[in-house]
Amino acid sequence: MLRLLSWATAYSNRILNDKIIPYVFTLSDSPMLFRDLLKTNKMYQDGLKLEGNVPGFRFSVGKSYIVFIILWHIAMLPPAALFHAKLVKVDCHLLIIMAVLFTGMFFAMYAIFKEYLIDSVAHHILKRGWENHFPHFNYELHATEVAKIYSEALEKEIPHKEMQLYILEKLVEGKK
Repeated sequence: MLRLLSWATAYSNRILNDKIIPYVFTLSDSPMLFRDLLKTNKMYQDGLKLEGNVPGFRFSVGKSYIVFIILWHIAMLPPAALFHAKLVKVDCHLLIIMAVLFTGMFFAMYAIFKEYLIDSVAHHILKRGWENHFPHFNYELHATEVAKIYSEALEKEIPHKEMQLYILEKLVEGKK
């Protein structure tokens, strides 16, 4: 069962990265600026809303609705087909209430889906920018540490020209 679950997770991540993200987003080829990387990494590590704050991508709302509607139908058609015979016999007033609830659930799930897509792309862009500016440090190991160092540097009012040197020195000190 665990093997099947890991296969399904890997397959869904591959579809997300290879099909959905390139369809919904337009990603920039230009490298991320260092100060943008630090600011975006700090926001990502703090769990803040990233929509509109991550440079390097454009989000297509129409295409995201198309993808979400396809995924919604894939998820909702089997239960609807299974319970169709019972739903035919239900009172129309109850069906109206159910339609309102399903409509609300549709838009709530779309908002969650949209945030998930934006977080996935932001993580991808951050990792790509990280490889450019911090090639000798692993992103997963040092991202939270860099966010803390960046906060300290902002508190100490270190100029942006000296920020990269300051952060690299603190990272090297922490490695020893």
